[in-house]
Amino acid sequence: MRASPFIAILALLLSAVPLHAAARTCNIAIASDDAMKFDQSELHVAADCSKVTLTLTHTGGMPAEIMGHNWVLSKTADVNALATAGGKAGAQAHYVPPGDARVIAHTKVIGGGESTTVTFSTAGLSKGGDYTFFCSFPGHWAIMKGTFVFG
Repeated sequence: MRASPFIAILALLLSAVPLHAAARTCNIAIASDDAMKFDQSELHVAADCSKVTLTLTHTGGMPAEIMGHNWVLSKTADVNALATAGGKAGAQAHYVPPGDARVIAHTKVIGGGESTTVTFSTAGLSKGGDYTFFCSFPGHWAIMKGTFVFG
């Protein structure tokens, strides 16, 4: 039995349409140093990125206990409270309050010559939302921060 032309055309059209969008992981890198600075003040991630892999490199020479840095992402409105809570969480928690839903993503604290990577989903981010990345090592967050642009 031969298929009708309508069924053949419908099958052809459906085969050309993906059932789901392909996941795309976008890679970004940022560096920090012994002068308490990130090398970028703004990071951009395209809206079609479903995941982000961020690599933080500490280009300085001082150990993590003295001049450690991490990378934390949150809504801008949450930065001050998170930085304070991170200080209370202490070094063992990488100065990030464990389980805090305000933290979108974070790395561990690293010292000079070290690198660390974190991969996170963008599912909870809003295109054009107000996001800030910062170092939550005590005293650093006031100057070590920048804008995270999604979209």
